[in-house]
Amino acid sequence: MKNITIAIDGFSSTGKSTVAKQVANHLGYVYVDSGAMYRAVTLYAMQNNFIDENHFDIEGLVSSLPEVNISFTFNKDLGFAEVYLNGKNVEKLIRTMEVSSFVSQVATIPEVRYQLVKQQQLLGKDVGVVMDGRDIGTVVFPYAELKIFMTASAEVRAERRFQELINRGDKVKYVDVLHNVQERDYIDSHRKDSPLVKAEDAIEIDNSNLTLDQQLEKVLQLVAMAIEDTE
Repeated sequence: MKNITIAIDGFSSTGKSTVAKQVANHLGYVYVDSGAMYRAVTLYAMQNNFIDENHFDIEGLVSSLPEVNISFTFNKDLGFAEVYLNGKNVEKLIRTMEVSSFVSQVATIPEVRYQLVKQQQLLGKDVGVVMDGRDIGTVVFPYAELKIFMTASAEVRAERRFQELINRGDKVKYVDVLHNVQERDYIDSHRKDSPLVKAEDAIEIDNSNLTLDQQLEKVLQLVAMAIEDTE
């Protein structure tokens, strides 16, 4: 069976990472969470006082990018790869609302996107790979054999994110999570460099009313068809 590249793009909190992990595990492919890479850079910017609610030192962050080392290490107990920033496990730290509030701003910086796209392309070289993000099918892997674009209503996505944060012990309000989702949608779709758009040959999946099992089954059917088309 031929290995293919699977690009999964879409809005925040559409479950891109969840289905990408499931598909990668099912196929034995490499999984890369590109969004986590941008979150890691954002965390680095926060920890080094490059960004907060009152300022954003873009030049300082850009000049420090050579010092940012992002890697993924598979955790067999969890069943997926965790994100490491300069050798430290930051998987939980990058999933906070505080990081979420800044990540879209950091992701608009062309130098940040350039550096991470290079790393992402290397991670997917010569292997079967499933990668999710905002510009995988349009920029990182424009020739991917299968491109999927995930979507769902902002309210559904905010509720999912809200429950995820509550279950983790974070104290958040639904209205704040909804605002963050809507704000990120706007920033991601309107940035000048690699905006969030559906690739012309991407297959759209609205999972507002799909269970995780139904979503996985739908994607695996598309994978089977894409593999068949390459043989």
